[in-house]
Parts: sequence; C-alpha cells; structure tokens
Amino acid sequence: MTILIPALLERTVDAQIIRDTSAVNLIRKGITYIYNFQFDNAKKIQDSLLVLYPGHPVHYLYRGMMIYWQNFPLIPSSPARALFEEELHKCIKFTDNNSPPGYEAEYLLANLSARGLLLLFYADNGVSGEVIPLAAETYRPFMKSFRYTFECPDLYYFTGVYNYYRDAYPRVRPIYKAVAFLFPPGNMKLGLEQLEKCGKESMALQAEAYSIISWILMHFENDYQRSLPYCKILYEKYPDNVCYKSMYIKNLLLLKKYNEAEVVLKTRSETDTNSYFRAQSSFFNGILLEKKYRNFDYAGKLYHEAIDALQAYGEYGKEYQAYAYFGLSRLGLKEEEKHQRKTYRRKALELSDFKKITFDD
Repeated sequence: MTILIPALLERTVDAQIIRDTSAVNLIRKGITYIYNFQFDNAKKIQDSLLVLYPGHPVHYLYRGMMIYWQNFPLIPSSPARALFEEELHKCIKFTDNNSPPGYEAEYLLANLSARGLLLLFYADNGVSGEVIPLAAETYRPFMKSFRYTFECPDLYYFTGVYNYYRDAYPRVRPIYKAVAFLFPPGNMKLGLEQLEKCGKESMALQAEAYSIISWILMHFENDYQRSLPYCKILYEKYPDNVCYKSMYIKNLLLLKKYNEAEVVLKTRSETDTNSYFRAQSSFFNGILLEKKYRNFDYAGKLYHEAIDALQAYGEYGKEYQAYAYFGLSRLGLKEEEKHQRKTYRRKALELSDFKKITFDD
C-alpha cells in the first residue's frame, strides 16, 4: 500500500503550475514500472524527471518508493532501511519548510505521502515507538487535507484512510488506543466511501485506494466477496507485483475458489523468486493440498515449511505464520495429536491480528 503522487506535477489549488501532460505521463509510466518490479525502467523515468523538475520534492518520494518495493518486504533489519527513511524524511522536511503560495495542495500531497509510507513501514513491522510520534506529528497535515478534496480528489485517499482507520485500527492493535483519543472521531462508512471516490476520480491514487479498500474489506470487514474485484483489478494491472498477487490468491482461497487460486499461483513470473512470496506460496499450496486434494500429510509439511521460512521476517511474517498454525491445528485426528492441535491453535491466535481469518471453513 504505497502512496504515490504524480498529481504533484499537475494539480494545485490555483492552477499556477503549467500542466505538463508529458511529465505526468512519464510519472504514471514510472509508477507502473515500480509496481511491476521493473526497476531499471523506473530508474530511467526518474532520470528524465530530474531533468524536467530539478529540486522538486516528488524526487525524494519517488526514490523512497523505489527502495520500498526493491526490498519488499522492507523490514527493520534491512540494509536499505536507513536510506528509505532518509529519503522520506527529506521529503517531509522540504515540504514542511517550503510551501510556495498556490502550491499548497501538491506539497501537502508530497508531505502526506511520505508520512504515509513511513507509517506503513513502521506499523507493518510493529515499530510502535516510531509510529506514535510520527502519527501525532501527522495530525495537522491530515486535517489540512480535508480542505482540498474538492480541488484534488486524490486527497480523498487521506481523508478516507483517516476516517476509517481512526476508529478501526485501535480495535485491532490496542497499543494505539493510547494516542487515538487525541484525534477527532472518524467515520468508517464515510471513510470507505471516500476511498471509493478516490479510486474512481483520482488521477494518481487508484491503485492505492483499491489496495487499501481490498485490505479493509478482507481483514476488518471479513467481506471476501466484496474485496475480490479490487484484488483482481490490482493483480491484472500489476501481475508482477508479488504483494498484489498474494492478496488475490488469499482472497480466492478465502472464498474457496481453489481452482482459480491454483491457476494464479501456478502463473509464473520472474518476481516469484521473491523469498517472502515463496514462503507465502508454501502456505497457499498447503491450503490447496488440505482443502482441494485432501493430502493432509503433505499439507502439514508445507505449513511447517512456511512457518520456518517466515521466521526471518519478524513481525512482518506473523500474519502468514498464524495462517499456517491454524492449518496445522486442523490436521491430525489421533488421540495423541489432540494436545498438539490445541497448541498450534493457541500459537495461531497469539500471532494473529485478525482472528476471524483462519481458513477453517
């Protein structure tokens, strides 16, 4: 769920920036390359943009995005972490201190996008010590975004995220309840409507809006049928993006569409060598062996394989480790296996943030 803003070069409140269609098209092309893990091509676009718009804060953000996806999933121990944080903090500092009259919307978009990507990294990796102060600092620019949605529909992304997550997120991760009360109440229904509006009307943030809607519907709402179209759109538009591919396979499996999930899983791509996706694939194949082929012994081996492989990803790997433990808790019917099954289930519940997603049905 990265946050991208090609609109920076085209939309402002008073339209004082000349609309450069060729530059906007370049950025959109660069975004597509980044999402599809075609980083050599993305770098060429970056070089062209540096010539067209030297000194623009979008460059810090673009580089931060490149680092994030090149090292997906980015984890705290990654050697690329320091440079990732450095680029995004440069973007934040630059836009905090330099906002020329008439350029408020584009600088606000850059600022919020950099903050959003940092918050995503910290939250996904359980780095709560960084989340809390950054979230507090982000309050003012977030609130400011509500003023500009009429002029720039891309900003509905941020208002939608705020309205939904302000009320929903502390329910899943209680540690953040300590700061949630500092912010005005949200509106989960309105948040989803605003994200949908962003997906339909924005120039830049359609993928981001659809990605977060699918995540919300799948994990917070447990409405797997409603989330599926969004996952499918993302997979078809960015087939080499292992994050979107795994989301689509997972959604299909939750709907028991085993044949379709197997087809997608077997569709080969160069990015399938991503070690995190390979660990997820062990779980996906385990589900297929358990549910479709009823090969419980082999399914159990793959669940163990997934758990072991995901250990290297720390907090980021816990979601799929939990799914694999839920799988193990379903296997083994002998009397001596009952205690082990209970142990696996207890472990799954400890690791899981979204405890209704078990794949039990």
